[in-house]
Amino acid sequence: MKQVFHKIMSFLMAFVVLFSTMSFTIDMHYCGDTLVETAVFHKAKGCGMEMQNPSSSDCSVTKKNCCTDEQITIEGQDELKISFDKLTFDQQVFIASFISTYIDLFEGLNENVSSYEEYKPPLVIRQLYKIDETYLI
Repeated sequence: MKQVFHKIMSFLMAFVVLFSTMSFTIDMHYCGDTLVETAVFHKAKGCGMEMQNPSSSDCSVTKKNCCTDEQITIEGQDELKISFDKLTFDQQVFIASFISTYIDLFEGLNENVSSYEEYKPPLVIRQLYKIDETYLI
């Protein structure tokens, strides 16, 4: 049970590190005030109603483009490595002792350790409870 719990926790912590360091971009395309398309990791295609730049030969009247693109960038964490030489000696001793005691907590015993295995009881010459006629009830 402990091994399964440790595997699940290590898997979750790996995902936390992965998602905290990953950066991504969200592209949104609005037509007027209405959100038409949202895209993650690539540019939004649009609705096809974008205005082209009018050339002087086409028309002299220009219209305002009703479509807008918005881009939200979420930056991930850049620096994860904490250098070990910035820690004081007392902090290093604490971390080392904490890790060693934490690892020892989950170490199971392979066999039952008994201190009485090599002990041989003395030979009984007479049974004292019969002599004194005291019996446990």
